[in-house]
Amino acid sequence: MNYMELYKAWLENPYFDEATKKELKDLEGNEKEIEDRFYTELEFGTAGLRGVIGAGVNRMNIYTVRKATQGLANYIIKQGGEKKGVAIAYDSRRMSPEFADEAALCLAANGIKAYVFESLRPTPELSFAVRELKCIAGINITASHNPPEYNGYKVYWEDGAQITPPHDTGIMAEVKAVTDYASVKTMDKEEAEKAGLYVTIGADVDDAYIAQLKKQVKNPELIKEYQKDIKIVYTPLHGTGNIPARRILRELGFENVYVVPEQELPDGNFPTVSYPNPEAAEAFELALKLAKEKDADLVLATDPDADRLGVYVKDSKTGEYITLTGNMSGCLIGEYELSQLKANNQIPDDGIFVKTIVSTNMADAIAKYYNVKLIECLTGFKYIGQQILKTEQTGKGTYLFGFEESYGCLVGTHARDKDAIVATMALCEAAAYYKSRNMTLWDAMIEMYDRYGYYKDDVKAITMKGIEGLQKIKGIMETLRKETPTSVGAYKVLSARDYKEDTIRNLETGEVQSTGLPTSNVLYYDLSDDAWLCVRPSGTEPKIKFYYGIKGTSMEDAEKKSAELGAKVLEMIDRMV
Repeated sequence: MNYMELYKAWLENPYFDEATKKELKDLEGNEKEIEDRFYTELEFGTAGLRGVIGAGVNRMNIYTVRKATQGLANYIIKQGGEKKGVAIAYDSRRMSPEFADEAALCLAANGIKAYVFESLRPTPELSFAVRELKCIAGINITASHNPPEYNGYKVYWEDGAQITPPHDTGIMAEVKAVTDYASVKTMDKEEAEKAGLYVTIGADVDDAYIAQLKKQVKNPELIKEYQKDIKIVYTPLHGTGNIPARRILRELGFENVYVVPEQELPDGNFPTVSYPNPEAAEAFELALKLAKEKDADLVLATDPDADRLGVYVKDSKTGEYITLTGNMSGCLIGEYELSQLKANNQIPDDGIFVKTIVSTNMADAIAKYYNVKLIECLTGFKYIGQQILKTEQTGKGTYLFGFEESYGCLVGTHARDKDAIVATMALCEAAAYYKSRNMTLWDAMIEMYDRYGYYKDDVKAITMKGIEGLQKIKGIMETLRKETPTSVGAYKVLSARDYKEDTIRNLETGEVQSTGLPTSNVLYYDLSDDAWLCVRPSGTEPKIKFYYGIKGTSMEDAEKKSAELGAKVLEMIDRMV
């Protein structure tokens, strides 16, 4: 059926409720909107579903959630995992509780027990719960930091990480095979509860999760001694982080924690920000105002599902608050964790430090300094989780720390996804430690630059919406594959990696070798002078991203080189769009 036939079918099918039909009837005459809602199904990709809330096959609604869950249930049954159950969590977004219940009741109707959190919880706690409850899978209803009109559906496997091969492709195939929405199973909630197939979870899992976080503390005595000298401003950005972040800081002894009142309570409309993203300066406006009133040492923001942490730190010399990129905060936390392990002779011979391919090369320098193995994986924290699983399965390697540039890291192995709650805890602990050395976190960052070099990394993200946008993104990737650049600005291209073709080609010798990583639609260029450029379409938004990094001799030199390379990247984009 074409998009108009599908639209009419939804209007006529008795399976769809009256509210859905009314929403669709109101679109009569708006052919462009009807086309966008029905020209394709909301794709169940390797991360699950993510899209705008609304009626239609290309939208997030109870029917697309049920369809995805039926496919997941079919896969679980084929894997023989139906007796293990599935953990379900959700965030503060519109329709999140409803989508969580729809998923649970579909699982229940298929004979699979659903463990559903009583109220909203952070993503990392869902990851933890999957393993804690020995589930076969997990479902998290969240659209992370997307705008308010979005919601999403992420699937986790029994290791606690988001699905990776072969499970991702297996589940995707099962979801695609569900072609009749009306054939999807569901059942009454009360009946599911009576049958023991819908189980509410809460405090017990919370307590176990917090207990695991506390095990990662390196210097509890320093926290007790210096916490009164540290002032912390925190905002959950209307999301899930408020209760767990405040709890862990309080229980560790931090007393001077100030929460932004306007952003404290959950609200899926995100009324104080247009984009609840801790990468965006706008998200910090209220927090920085409060920080100046309280003379705070650090300012923290977690995104709506509390897996990503944004940071500002105070420069005591100027009194200004300086933003840390995800690369900077990731390296700062990683440096602190490794330095404390080294101080106590606790770095194992087989220790590993994991980063993604679009993360800073400063991580490589840190790993070399502490004599631990640096492992590089594809973008997406699930691949870092995969490395943790590999160490457990093979008995080789000890995971010490992992991070990605998009403001996500993991201290410990209690979860298999990035965890902004443990990152909040670790950064506040680091602040106490550096306070004991008469240093601020910014002083610690400068000390790292002096030791490792002035690395600066950035990204240019180009939004291209709709069918036309998808074609443009596809065209850019095809052009770059056909015409490998020999230079980018002042930098020579030394080698070109194509993760879709699984090749690394040395441009000087022509030698070709395997990337050693799973297939992904990503291009990466190793440049001269420790610089680099990576191009990849976003997996969750209608964007194509150009990541790049340089190494300078000073802060000023790094700023200059980064700006120059960024300008050349934009020129490259303009030529291809």
